[in-house]
Amino acid sequence: MSQDAPFWETTPLSAMTKAQWESLCDGCGKCCLEKFEEEDTGDIIYSRIACALLDTATCRCRDYEHRANQVADCIALVPAALEMPNWLPETCAYRRLREGKRLPKWHPLLTGDTGSVANAGHSVRGRVIGPESGEDPLMNLIDWIK
Repeated sequence: MSQDAPFWETTPLSAMTKAQWESLCDGCGKCCLEKFEEEDTGDIIYSRIACALLDTATCRCRDYEHRANQVADCIALVPAALEMPNWLPETCAYRRLREGKRLPKWHPLLTGDTGSVANAGHSVRGRVIGPESGEDPLMNLIDWIK
C-alpha cells in the first residue's frame, strides 16, 4: 500500500481514532430502522419505521452521545459489534471494511460530498416514518435495503 492510501485502507477498524471511525458513517440512516431476523435463514428484514431518535430529514441521530441510554435496543457501533455484521446493510462502510470490501463509490469520504449518499439513492431520507406514527413495523417491511 502506498503511503498516500486513505486511512480506511491502511488502518484496521480496531485501531482507528474516534474521528476516523465516525467519518466512516455515510449518514444513510439504514441501521436506525426497525429490523427483524428471519428465523430460518438469519436474513435481516428491514421495516420503514425509524428509531425515535433518527431525524428522518437529516438521517442523523438527535442525541447521538446518549442514544444507548434512551433507546434500549440501540447497538453502539464499535469494532466488537462487527463480529457478526449481517445486521448492518450491505452498503455500510463498517460492514464492507470488516468483510474486506471497498467503500461504495458514492461514500462521502470518496466524493467529498455528504449529499452523495442521497443522490445515489442510498439514504432513507423521505422513505421512512418515525415510531410516533403508531404504524406496526411488521406491516411496514421493505425490500429496498439489503
